Amino acid sequence: MKKSRTIEIYDTTLRDGSQAEDISFSVEDKLRIAERLDEFGVHYIEGGWPGSNPKDAEFFRKARKLNFANAKIAAFGSTHNPKHKAEDDPNLKALLDSRTPVFTIFGKTWDFHVTEALNISLEANLEIIANSVAFLKKRAEKVFFDAEHFFNGYKDNPEFAVKCLLAAQQAGADCLVLCDTNGGTLPTEVAAIVEKVKKKITAPFGIHAHNDSECAVANSLVAAEAGASQVQGTINGFGERCGNANLCSIIPNLQVKLGYHCVSDEKLRTLRELSRYVNEIGNLRHFKRQPYTGDSAFAHKGGIHVSAILKRPETYEHMRPELVGNSQRVLISDLAGRSNVMRKAQEFKLNLEPNSPELTRIIEDLKELEHQGFQFEGAEASFELLLRKQIGLHRRFFDLIGFRVIIEKRNEKEEPISEATIMVRVGKNVEHTAATGAGPVNALDNALRKALDKFYPELKKMRLQDYKVRVLGAGKGTSAKVRVLVESGDDERSWGTVGVSENIIEASWQAIVDSIEYKLSKGKQ
Repeated sequence: MKKSRTIEIYDTTLRDGSQAEDISFSVEDKLRIAERLDEFGVHYIEGGWPGSNPKDAEFFRKARKLNFANAKIAAFGSTHNPKHKAEDDPNLKALLDSRTPVFTIFGKTWDFHVTEALNISLEANLEIIANSVAFLKKRAEKVFFDAEHFFNGYKDNPEFAVKCLLAAQQAGADCLVLCDTNGGTLPTEVAAIVEKVKKKITAPFGIHAHNDSECAVANSLVAAEAGASQVQGTINGFGERCGNANLCSIIPNLQVKLGYHCVSDEKLRTLRELSRYVNEIGNLRHFKRQPYTGDSAFAHKGGIHVSAILKRPETYEHMRPELVGNSQRVLISDLAGRSNVMRKAQEFKLNLEPNSPELTRIIEDLKELEHQGFQFEGAEASFELLLRKQIGLHRRFFDLIGFRVIIEKRNEKEEPISEATIMVRVGKNVEHTAATGAGPVNALDNALRKALDKFYPELKKMRLQDYKVRVLGAGKGTSAKVRVLVESGDDERSWGTVGVSENIIEASWQAIVDSIEYKLSKGKQ
């Protein structure tokens, strides 16, 4: 087993992944995910295409204010337009404006695209690649060249496809990334082509695979085994059409199975948490059967299987689930959760003994809450409050006496008016207030803040940054249970809270109360 070589992980969840159907990340979403990816230990985070839309340009402006410990932020773009010189090209100028240390540009390497899409000569395309890479290389720490449609191009015209790589290499590209853009290349083809190509280039090379033929992970592993120093992909395999190569499978395959180094073993144990976190931020259901990180990845139901794994887990498990932060589950009695809770308690600096009755009650509460529809991967503040309540460290800052929310629409053309009244008790004081808002949840939030501000002025620094709703009960229509995820923050940090109910106002209230109590608890510790 290989032990020495590091394979760099290039994450493109925020750019390629966001092109998936049903995904729309806000700027704040992208910033939160970027911080989590950096914490996990990926080497490069592709933030977006700054020349394509204002959202990505805003992301790069805000990302400059963040301190990344492990990752370098990369901006993505194309080679310059045939109608422009490199120094005058708006796309390349937008890349420079992003002020990232790494630029990744894609260029045509399939002669079919050069002559049909760009409508230029093959020689002109080589000049465009060389000029674009050289222009950026003078102004960045690193420049990566994504050889778009490389495998299709190589199969049709191998001489020209390799010339494209050499043009980028001679211009100073730090990595030549071989892209299976259409996702239709099979692992045997990738292996054969990479073996031939690596004999003709001297620069490091990488792999960027799409999953249209369900081979993206396999193709990435084949390329890595053949010498690729960089693997590009997305968390949970998000991406256009059938998705990109899934880093949640690639990383443990490379590190656990093949012995390469990608991230620390400690961070690898947070892979499941990262997978679920990104799903929650994307407002997507968790895929139970996802290898390594899914709920069912190490779940056992059959009697023979259960009997065997309780004695020797390796009888029906290909690896220890704890290596990726997952856990073995026996579906008939559900033994999962204890180690995860202990790890989170340590992270929150809470003293919780492994055999304590408090831990047993927490596990029971957690199972019941998850049965009701609660999920805490994107709502760690709510989970910390749950632990504190069971351990006896939580202080109640206020009690609700009652609230009422009124929505009034006076005519067809006007927007509805939302008003909330609320009565709370703080110590011996009763506060009764009312407020309006942009919708019933905002009105309720405003009324609660108004009632508490005089007692807790620190709440004036707290902001509601994001609000998401997911319907949980399939087939129940508007009577279905919903899960509300709220992201709040102040000048120092951000935190997530969750609420669940058939009533969207009640679910929102739960999440808002948790958010305020978490803020106040951090100020009073």
